[in-house]
Amino acid sequence: MGPTEKTKTSVFTEIRKWFILALIALVLFFGYKYFTKKDETSTVEYDTALIEQQIKNVGKLVVTEGHFAEVLTYKDNKKYLGNLIAFEKKALVIVNADVTVGFDLSLVKYDIDSINKVVNIISIPKEEIKISTDLKYYDTESSRMNEFTGEDYNKIAKIAKVNIAKKIANSPLKKNAKNRLISELSKLLIVTKTMGWKLQYNGEEMDKETDLGLKIKG
Repeated sequence: MGPTEKTKTSVFTEIRKWFILALIALVLFFGYKYFTKKDETSTVEYDTALIEQQIKNVGKLVVTEGHFAEVLTYKDNKKYLGNLIAFEKKALVIVNADVTVGFDLSLVKYDIDSINKVVNIISIPKEEIKISTDLKYYDTESSRMNEFTGEDYNKIAKIAKVNIAKKIANSPLKKNAKNRLISELSKLLIVTKTMGWKLQYNGEEMDKETDLGLKIKG
């Protein structure tokens, strides 16, 4: 084999070597990208599933209970002959009421952006107020011309509920219920921050519990 042929063989061998090295590099590069991408996808899927599970754990009925009592005096007059004759009926009523203020967190609407790692709370359900009253009648007075009827008892029950509702509005019961709501949602805030995600409420980032409090109470 002459010098020229040896040179050609050497060049060919060198080119083939570099070609093989380049091919190996490409295989390693795309293999790395494939497995790295797979790991990243798996991590995102795992984080998303974990956050969804935490939302389910938070999604329960948060209830604050209270008890109210009042004394109600009911009177009714039935008049005849142009108000010349009147027949009165009256009753002293002791009203005891058990009240619950609750938030059903399973009804919270939210959106999970797994690409940008953001959980956005869209809406929180309004509180549900339930009033259970127990009425006891004392010193009931009536006459055959103006007797107590079912309509009277229904009217008394409605008056009692209206009065209790006013007491609830002036009590800290609703505020306490919202504090419990904020406490439950703060668990989700802790999880998202720990995992490097963000928690938003209607697009506004919630960085700490007080942010949630201002948003919900406001």
